[in-house]
Amino acid sequence: MTATTLRTPQPARHPAPTARATTLAYLLFERPDLEEAERFLNDFGLRTVEKTDATIYLRALDTAPWCYRITRAEQARFVGMGFTVGTVEELGALSRLPGAAAPEPLDGPGGGERVRLTDPGGLSIEVVHGRVAVAPLPRRAPLPANHDSTLPRINSTQRPPLQPPDILRLGHVALEAANYQAVCGWYTQHLGMIPSDVQLLPDGSPAVSFLRLDLGDTPADHHTLALAQTFRAGFSHCAFEVVDIDAIGVGQRVLRERGWRHAWGLGRHVLGSQLFDYWSDAWGAHHEHYCDGDVFTATAPTGYHPFSIAAMAQWGQAMPASFVRPRLTLGNLRTLVRNLRTVPDLSIRKLVTIARHLG
Repeated sequence: MTATTLRTPQPARHPAPTARATTLAYLLFERPDLEEAERFLNDFGLRTVEKTDATIYLRALDTAPWCYRITRAEQARFVGMGFTVGTVEELGALSRLPGAAAPEPLDGPGGGERVRLTDPGGLSIEVVHGRVAVAPLPRRAPLPANHDSTLPRINSTQRPPLQPPDILRLGHVALEAANYQAVCGWYTQHLGMIPSDVQLLPDGSPAVSFLRLDLGDTPADHHTLALAQTFRAGFSHCAFEVVDIDAIGVGQRVLRERGWRHAWGLGRHVLGSQLFDYWSDAWGAHHEHYCDGDVFTATAPTGYHPFSIAAMAQWGQAMPASFVRPRLTLGNLRTLVRNLRTVPDLSIRKLVTIARHLG
């Protein structure tokens, strides 16, 4: 632990979680224009696998039958996400939680069974078991890199294909939360997540948590879910792994040439260490290409760090204001006032401190 003092309850490992999630399975979005949403995601690197007038399913190159669903709706919004569990017994245990639905068939390619829940932030969470895996799609190998006296590439050149990058898999999602402690606690208690790193304000209260899956001795990504304290519940970004930094760079060129809006990058994160690049879809939702992230087994302890915007990247562009400052709208002001009155985690002092540290 750093010199920052831990004074408030943190997200912590639960001694007996209801279930232990094994993967982040998929994301659920609503969009008014399915064709525009699909065009961005195909340019980003996801592959369409099933399409109707109302719904589109997309996949990466791994064995998951799909990892992204778009449903037609009047308003654009992030609906929620799905996680897999390893046993049908865990699915049954989750179905007995207050407000949970009974197990039911999962729509879409690959089938399976799901239980639908709602997290304390209001997101729809689907926990699934029994999806039928599909054959992985072909992928290129990481490009061999010459380093000093280590020269794997002699008498040959580097020419990565100029096309949307291959998305290896869905990696993680980052959310904003007003009732931050309750949301963190829900994922550790019911899905068995482990805090990898927590960023603390000067008074010791948490501002950001990075939660990983508990896969025992199998290495897990530094985080599958990141949670940031704000005055409202919201979607920050979703992240997809690519094979190497050349795939990130080629993806940047392809997306730029096809008219999409760049959000942040290139750079390397501090907590998690990923090389990253972020792009926005037509509704401003941030999507990240990343590679070379940290992995940990279940025995790695939680790290605690001071909160600051400088801690978001080791190098590259500083985090833009669009990532940290919500628009000043009447709806946001109403949400702020309501949550200050009703959410124990929130105070004007805490929000001012967070804003000050974000610059």
